[in-house]
Amino acid sequence: MIKDRIKDRIKIQSLSILTSLLLSLFLCLPFSTAMGEADSKEPLPLEMLKEFTDAFASIKNDYVEAVDDKTILKNAIKGMMSGLDPHSSYLDETHFKLLKEGTSGEFGGLGIEVSMEDGLIRVISPIDDTPAQRAGVLPRDLIFRIDGKSVKNMELDESIKLMRGKPGTEIELSILREGSIEPVIIRLKRAVIKVSSVKSRLLEENFAYLRISSFQSRTARQIKIALKKLVKENKNQALQGLILDLRNNPGGILNGSVDVVDVFLDKGLIVYTQGRLKDSQLKFNATSGDLLNGASIVVLVNGGSASASEIVAGALQDHQRAIIMGTDTFGKGSVQTIKPLTKTTAIKITTARYYTPSGRSIQAEGIVPDITLANVSLAKKQSNAFVQIKEADLKGHLLHKNSTSTEKSVDSQNKSKNKRDKNDVDSQDKKIDYALHEALNLLKGLNILNTQKKIL
Repeated sequence: MIKDRIKDRIKIQSLSILTSLLLSLFLCLPFSTAMGEADSKEPLPLEMLKEFTDAFASIKNDYVEAVDDKTILKNAIKGMMSGLDPHSSYLDETHFKLLKEGTSGEFGGLGIEVSMEDGLIRVISPIDDTPAQRAGVLPRDLIFRIDGKSVKNMELDESIKLMRGKPGTEIELSILREGSIEPVIIRLKRAVIKVSSVKSRLLEENFAYLRISSFQSRTARQIKIALKKLVKENKNQALQGLILDLRNNPGGILNGSVDVVDVFLDKGLIVYTQGRLKDSQLKFNATSGDLLNGASIVVLVNGGSASASEIVAGALQDHQRAIIMGTDTFGKGSVQTIKPLTKTTAIKITTARYYTPSGRSIQAEGIVPDITLANVSLAKKQSNAFVQIKEADLKGHLLHKNSTSTEKSVDSQNKSKNKRDKNDVDSQDKKIDYALHEALNLLKGLNILNTQKKIL
């Protein structure tokens, strides 16, 4: 009896202390941050705070095993973040470190962009020239075991941690693949993942190919270097057409995509963002100088083209600077911000949506190509089309939201000589890459049309 009274007293004290702590923290927040401008008239949710403290006290006192306060509160933060959208999360010391490694452009791992779907790991896209791509991991593959360990209901950060590791160590992925009756088992070795952002080659005289695998702070600079090299390879003659390949490009740094668009525009709005806070409302405009001098551009996209890739495709499409060819893009039109909580922990939180120059929000919608192409291969004489995973397929994704903005954007054929780099693993021979083949034909047609216009 005395023990029960002591236990109840401890429980009441814990609940009272936690309630006071939560209220103090909440009231110390800036009013606009704590409540939001649109919710400023709503009262504090005291009943929900009490419900939270009751749950905390129950776990603290009644759970079958002892759980320390720090663990309970960390799990509470994780729960708050996981209830928002698929791109918001809590980063503990380990995961914050992994994020820093990933954004640095060099880490030990497999080289795949993934998301969670129904408790399993869905592959959005393998990164070029990585163990995952070379081993045959495909977009939309569903990973259900890592080294024999089930990933069912495993947190995404935990699964990423399992896949990363010391370069040279082996790993086995068990995959469910559309069209395959049996699970696909892929064994591969981890490697130092150095994301090479830009690759290029001259397809034929006057026509070039640029591949961007991801967007980094130095991507635009690499493109400028590549274009100079291509002009030199083209006997110092200006290029008449460029294929910009953004297929299976999962995105990257926002500023990196803005700088890439600026390479091909003389002026105009590139992208803008809108969120609840003023510092999330940004506009990015092009500066003078189109390095292609108006030469035709065809941008290749597919369901693996996401985020920053969609910024580039949408901007060039709105300005009628390029023709977009392929399949609908992924549809990730949101911006994430890393907000450190301590020196070793942080939260990754969605703070804004981004919009194309004409005011389109592509969140959960994607960029619709001007010319739609199926995912087929000319060499195999059969369709190997698959349905790409999209932002709209992710559980808890942000809804599409239209903008109210009314702002709108604004010689002859030489005999071809194919110059292929056989050692370039990124290069896809136009004889077997249907999209690349069609893009090159389109560039030739546009060049003829532009020449006729000049004559007239």
